[in-house]
Amino acid sequence: MIETQFDILPVFHQLKKLGISIALDDFGTGYSSLSYLTMFPFDRIKIDKSFTQSIIMRTECAAIVSSVLMLGRELGLSVTAEGVETEEQFELLRSRGTHAVQGYLFGRPCPVSELDLVSPRFIQSTASAA
Repeated sequence: MIETQFDILPVFHQLKKLGISIALDDFGTGYSSLSYLTMFPFDRIKIDKSFTQSIIMRTECAAIVSSVLMLGRELGLSVTAEGVETEEQFELLRSRGTHAVQGYLFGRPCPVSELDLVSPRFIQSTASAA
């Protein structure tokens, strides 16, 4: 059985009632339609890494990131930039008001058992990204 957004919407509202935060991932690509922002109770927009990684070299990507940040502010949503790999990208995103960032600049994916949550690099990264 194929589910539609109308079938899934009650589940989103049930999750919100439980206190679960919901993010629209990979915003700007694929199936992440603007209409979803008015239909579903999202708390966060995650900007796709294809825009973040090209923010320095392509004015189009920089404009899209700025627009998503403004959209997030106007809708009261937090915005996360995915795929941050350089200090330059991070500084530009931070200066434009990104709420949070993720990417290889801060660490590679790994099992939770391998995380070093007390290293100065981790503490600095989480404080800077907040």
